Amino acid sequence: MMRSMFAGVSGLRSHQTMMDVVGNNIANVNTAGYKSAQVTFEEALAQTLQGPAGAGTARGGTNPLQIGLGVNVASIDGVFTQGAIQVTGRPTDLAVSGDGFFMLEQDGARVYTRSGSFRWDESGNLVAPGGFLVQGWTADPSGNIATQTAVSSINLPLSQVIDPVETSEVEIGGNLSSDYQIGDTHTTSIVTYDSIGEAHELLVEFTKTGANAWTAAASMDGNALTLSSTAMTFDTSGTLTSAGTISLSGFTPPGAAAIAIDIELTGSAPLVQFGGSATAESFDQDGNAIGFLNNFAIAENGTITGQFSNGETKVLAMISTATFNNPSGLIREGDTHFSSSVNSGEPIVGEPGTGNRGLVAAGALEMSNVDLALEFTNLIIAQRGFQANGRVITATDEILADLVNLKR
Repeated sequence: MMRSMFAGVSGLRSHQTMMDVVGNNIANVNTAGYKSAQVTFEEALAQTLQGPAGAGTARGGTNPLQIGLGVNVASIDGVFTQGAIQVTGRPTDLAVSGDGFFMLEQDGARVYTRSGSFRWDESGNLVAPGGFLVQGWTADPSGNIATQTAVSSINLPLSQVIDPVETSEVEIGGNLSSDYQIGDTHTTSIVTYDSIGEAHELLVEFTKTGANAWTAAASMDGNALTLSSTAMTFDTSGTLTSAGTISLSGFTPPGAAAIAIDIELTGSAPLVQFGGSATAESFDQDGNAIGFLNNFAIAENGTITGQFSNGETKVLAMISTATFNNPSGLIREGDTHFSSSVNSGEPIVGEPGTGNRGLVAAGALEMSNVDLALEFTNLIIAQRGFQANGRVITATDEILADLVNLKR
């Protein structure tokens, strides 16, 4: 009779554990990045009263006589299904759509999380709550990222600048009207930049000198420039037949290198001569002023791109993610953090969207994957199981009481 009482006690303990797990799941129903857990029971050891016997010539075989000794908790496993993605609008909030964890580090200890509630600190570090540093790769000055190297903390000083680029080429295209009279002029201008990023206005003037002939002159900030070629000719189909590139020189801005610019006339939108309106204009140049970082964007592959005040963009860093062969083997460390264990496998680190790693959604968070309908059902199951095992103990106690009260 004591076996039934101890079996009931084991049932109480196991169902209390189930209740604890269910209660924790429900408590974290609104915890970003939380992964629910589930309990699996197993039968405890059984006491054998009589072993099995094989069949003989004069009798049949017999089965073993065994009495179970209760129930044990076999496992408490994490459920790593995808949680719903909720848009927050904060550009540093990140969610992984698919498999993978963000990598965090503090004081040399590395943890992993699905909660991407990140922000920039005063030093330009990308950090998670608690001061954990988000791991990834920083781009080199050319914007290249070596994802084969070890990850490190992502640091983007907000005071960084992008160097100015001296203008070396200007594209001019469009139509020089064949309807113009000899001596008529058409002018176009564009802002260019010297070697220290100062802006200068380049003015190019085209003058018609014949039926299919024009001359070009140029000035910068009112200073006449020297042209490698000034005469331009067109054939009867309106196509430029003279040199397609004109080199400019002859002006040195204060504190900067001498100007040397090529004017490209046969580029993506070539200079032509047809009837109608004159539309020739300077539409592109390859220089830029100094740029100050004023915004950033995070792509779905984790790339952080800086947007600078001069209109340029540059790849600054990339956020890394890690996957595990057995996520259920991870150890929960609190704060929605996990650490690797001997049964989780080593982290497989790489670029989001490669291998089996999911993509990153910026401006959003992954919500808890707790299914309330399932948890309330498990709550009822745990409660009924606890009550039933309590009844076993009560019934056994009544039997023992009857035994003690037996009289001769």
